[in-house]
Amino acid sequence: MKFVDEAVITVQSGRGGNGCVSFRRERFIPRGGPDGGDGGAGGSIVFTATTAKHTLFDFKFKPLLKAENGVGGQGKNKSGRQGEDLIVEVPSGTIVGDVETGAVLKDFVRSGDSVVLARGGRGGRGNAHFKSSTNRAPRFAQPGEPGVTLQLKLELKLLADAGIIGLPNAGKSTLISRISAARPKIADYPFTTLVPNLGVVAPGGGRHPFVVADIPGLIQGAHKGTGLGTRFLKHVERTRLLIHLVDISAVEAGCIRKTYDAVNQELKRYGRQLAAKPQLVVLNKMDLPETAQKAAAFRHAVPDRMILTISAVSGQGVHALVGAIAGQLEAETD
Repeated sequence: MKFVDEAVITVQSGRGGNGCVSFRRERFIPRGGPDGGDGGAGGSIVFTATTAKHTLFDFKFKPLLKAENGVGGQGKNKSGRQGEDLIVEVPSGTIVGDVETGAVLKDFVRSGDSVVLARGGRGGRGNAHFKSSTNRAPRFAQPGEPGVTLQLKLELKLLADAGIIGLPNAGKSTLISRISAARPKIADYPFTTLVPNLGVVAPGGGRHPFVVADIPGLIQGAHKGTGLGTRFLKHVERTRLLIHLVDISAVEAGCIRKTYDAVNQELKRYGRQLAAKPQLVVLNKMDLPETAQKAAAFRHAVPDRMILTISAVSGQGVHALVGAIAGQLEAETD
């Protein structure tokens, strides 16, 4: 299914049913009086979060969602049936906002979260309610209230414990396929990954599994939308740890920090505290020639970060990396 992380939809709750104007007419019972029943309430629009969905793709083909209208009342004091609520399932991590006001109506950070975003219209009261000592035969009833119509913007921000970031072709997809069951597209050219991928990692040793997101490669100007830009930078906002993957084989001897600093600058310019998140720096492609010397130079140039060396292709150092990620996440939890 195609990955879609933004959608604009219109929701409309059901209209309440009209109250009924009716009079009791039975043989041998003169002046039976009013017996019009109430209309049923309209159905509401209820949003709920689920882990069974991972994209907003379905909403591209359903721009209008309507709940059922309430049924009008009947004679003999019979109330109309209530309209059925419309349950709308969205992926966990979805933010629902009002297009007109820009207000955030709900941020679904946990699976099972549920909220009524458009309540159904109230059903009208039948004429039986309006009988009084001065009006024994009311010939009117209340109409049902209209439903609520809202235009909503849905924005999905993936829920992951750690996000793998780096320049294009750093080996992010290879790494996530190595440490989890995720199988993203892998090829030897930039921007192979066009959408984020999620993978569940089981570190073993009694440690809890964690979720890793493979974020499409960042380039200079990403904070302004260049390349895949801000569309996917938002997906690391919720992560607790950043795994900064560096292709050490591509690092030039004269500017050892260039690629590392370029990614961090984009995080800083994007804002929203991304640059302040804990980072685990990982030097990849250590199976290639001359990478040992470059890794030593990198460690000397970046002394303030925890640095690990791996080869996502051969598996060298990957087990230690998984343990380090699990340990860092446990420390962040504490």
